[in-house]
Amino acid sequence: MVRVGPLAVLGALLLSGCSNFLPAAGPTASAVTEGADVATDQGLLARYEIIDVDPAVVEAMRGRPLDSLLASFGDRRPSIAPVIGIGDAVTVTIWEAGSGGLFSGPVIADRFSAGSKSSTIPEQIVGRDGAITVPYAGRVHVAGKRVQDVQAQIEQELAGKAIQPQVLLTVTSPLSSSVTVLGEAAAAGGGARLSAAALRGPVSSIGGGRVPLTERGDRLLDVIASAGGVSAPVNETFVRLSRGQTTATVPLLSVVSNPRENIYLRPGDTVTLVRDPQTFLAVGALGAQSEIPFNADGITLAQALTKARGLSDFQADPAGVFLFRFEPASVVRRLRPNSPLLGSPQVPVVYRINMRDANSLFVAQAFRMRNRDLVYVSNAPFTEVQKVLGVFSTVTAPVAAGASIYSVTR
Repeated sequence: MVRVGPLAVLGALLLSGCSNFLPAAGPTASAVTEGADVATDQGLLARYEIIDVDPAVVEAMRGRPLDSLLASFGDRRPSIAPVIGIGDAVTVTIWEAGSGGLFSGPVIADRFSAGSKSSTIPEQIVGRDGAITVPYAGRVHVAGKRVQDVQAQIEQELAGKAIQPQVLLTVTSPLSSSVTVLGEAAAAGGGARLSAAALRGPVSSIGGGRVPLTERGDRLLDVIASAGGVSAPVNETFVRLSRGQTTATVPLLSVVSNPRENIYLRPGDTVTLVRDPQTFLAVGALGAQSEIPFNADGITLAQALTKARGLSDFQADPAGVFLFRFEPASVVRRLRPNSPLLGSPQVPVVYRINMRDANSLFVAQAFRMRNRDLVYVSNAPFTEVQKVLGVFSTVTAPVAAGASIYSVTR
């Protein structure tokens, strides 16, 4: 029978790759590096790009394309004079120059005063045919026309029937020239422009409603303010604007900080205010492993590591700090012009930073985090050796204890 010594057992454990089967928080730094390419029958297949973070990378990231309302929709100011549309509610008031006409009261006998010289037609909705009904004028087509043009048209239709008629048309509910606001809008605190009576429908208690546009034209922030403002924190709110077949989503902070993004809205636009707290995932050899909110208008990698309570002193590999992110192909093309992954619009990228290098502390303060980034810190190599030693001590402890009992009983 051949006896195997403890050192031989330990060596066998290490050589056999026992550490691959031990509990771990994630891959080692070398495993992340080597896993960028995987061997196949056709050769190496690239799975993700590994990019070392340095000042050049930080500078290139500043040009990362962001969604823009201005680029998606332009800033063309709508017509100064809005037109009447199907579904609008209107009222028509008609004055006559004298009493006893079609729309004025009769002359009061034995008195020098006369009755009312005006009459208001009850409110009506512009029909699907684009017309309204005016007594003695019939169906008058108003859709697509300015208010003053419709007034002149009605006066012309009543000429010879009424006594020098004068017409005043009022659009009481301009649904066709309104914008729909949904989501995190504090409608309960909205102004009169969003009142239920004016817009022919109740205002939702969870936010949202129709906001009519004014003749001067309204920008995005004007409409949001008319809807009562935003109920969620500004740094957690995104604006999603839909116009026709085009939709773009930008952070509300981008609109607030950049006046060019505060574009003019058009009738029929839909504005959805979406609350999306900015967070990142912290995993691996960190003080805190969880989903951590930014709680600010963007943070840097250095701030993210601080929020995760830093690297674990007895576990982390300072040279194995990684950030996993999907980047637009346009960004990766600047960093890796020959990357085989550029065929996809979104490229998986692993940014690597060596915290043993003092200069990396400056770089980490300039590298901006993105929503849903994953920060991973690998275990130090010695940590894996400690795990193997722990397994070895667990295996050999009963043997050592038996030997001690045997020596005492002799």
